[in-house]
Amino acid sequence: MATAPHLSTQILRPIPAACVSFRRLTTTGLPSPPAALFKTRKETIPLPNQKLKWARKSSLVDRSSPPKPTVDVEGLVSFLYDDLPHLFDDQGIDPTAYDDRVKFRDPITKHDTISGYLLNISLLKVLFRPLFQLHWVKQTGSYEITTRWTMVMKFMLLPWKPELAFTGTSVMGINPENGKFCSHVDFWDSIEHNEYFSLEGLWDVFRQLRFYKTPDLETPRYQILKRTANYEVRKYTPFIVVETNGDKLSGSTGFNAVAGYIFGKNSTMEKIPMTTPVFTQALDPEFSEVSIQIVLPMDKVISSLPDPSQETVNLRKVEGGIAAALKFSGKPTEDIVREKEKALRSSLIIDGLKPKMGCLLARYNDPGRTWSFTMV
Repeated sequence: MATAPHLSTQILRPIPAACVSFRRLTTTGLPSPPAALFKTRKETIPLPNQKLKWARKSSLVDRSSPPKPTVDVEGLVSFLYDDLPHLFDDQGIDPTAYDDRVKFRDPITKHDTISGYLLNISLLKVLFRPLFQLHWVKQTGSYEITTRWTMVMKFMLLPWKPELAFTGTSVMGINPENGKFCSHVDFWDSIEHNEYFSLEGLWDVFRQLRFYKTPDLETPRYQILKRTANYEVRKYTPFIVVETNGDKLSGSTGFNAVAGYIFGKNSTMEKIPMTTPVFTQALDPEFSEVSIQIVLPMDKVISSLPDPSQETVNLRKVEGGIAAALKFSGKPTEDIVREKEKALRSSLIIDGLKPKMGCLLARYNDPGRTWSFTMV
C-alpha cells in the first residue's frame, strides 16, 4: 500500500543524541550547540580576610571566556560528503580522519579503535554486499556533525539472499585538540532503543532475514529515504504503465486487458517483457474510482511504444516522487486492503506527515492467485 505524503523536515531531522566523548545538552528537535562544553565548575575555598582581594582577582582571571573553536567544522562537513560514499567500495573511507581510539557504536555493534571499525566494514562487504547512500551532512553542535543515510544489503549466506534495509542518522564527535573524529554513534529509524546492546535492534535484523520470494522480474526503481518499524518512505523514479478501469482495489477486473497489451494486442503486435508489480490504484477516499496497471520495462519511451488495440486501455507516464509504503503478505481481500491503508495513513499522521488522498496496491503475483502477495 502506498500513499504520497507531503513530507515535512521531520522525517529527515537529526535525532538528538549524546556524543561519546563530550557531554552535550539536548533539547527536543534539532540539537543545540553545547554552549558550556568546556566550562569547568569552580569550587569556593574559604580564605583569610587579608587574602580576599587576591582571591577575587584570581577568580576573575579563571572565569575568562575560553578560546573560540579553531576546528574547521565546515571543512569536515565537506570532507564527509566526499568520503562517506566510499564506505563500502574499493577506495574506502580515509582512516586518517579518525582518532586511533575513536569510539563507534550502533544498536548491535561497538568498536573502540579505527582498526576495529575498518574490520567490521570488511566483514559487512563479504557477508552482505551493502549499498550505502548518503542523504545529507550538517553541523549540529560546536564539535558535532550529524549525517543521514540509507543502507541496503543482501545477506549472501542464505539461499534466498534476503534484503535488509536500514535508515538513520550518525552523530560524529570531533576532538577539538586535533580536529579528528573521536566518536561515531548510529541511530536507526526502525527502533526506539538505540543504545548498545539493543535486543530490539537485533530483532529488527532477524525479522528481515525471513524467507520470502517475489518474481525475478524488473520493477520500478526507488530509493528508501526512511524505514520505520511500520512503513518506508520511498522516492520513485518515473516509469510507464499500461492501464484500464478496474472494479475495486483488491479486484482483478481489467487485468486481462492490460496483460493482453504486453502479450501482443497492440498496433504492431509487439510482445513486451513482463514486469512487476501489478498496481491497482484508488484516487478517492471511497475507493470508487479504481484503475489496474502493469508497469512497462524501464528502458521504454512512451513515444516509441505501440498503441493499445483496445480503446479502454491507455499508456501513461508516472512521474514518480515520494510515497510511503507498508508491506504485508497474504490474500489481499478488500477488508484487509482498507485495514492496511488506514494503518499506514494513521502511522504517517502520528509521525507528523500529511498523506495525500488515494492509495495504491502493488501485487507481485498474478491478481487471480490468492497467496504470496506483498502489499507496498
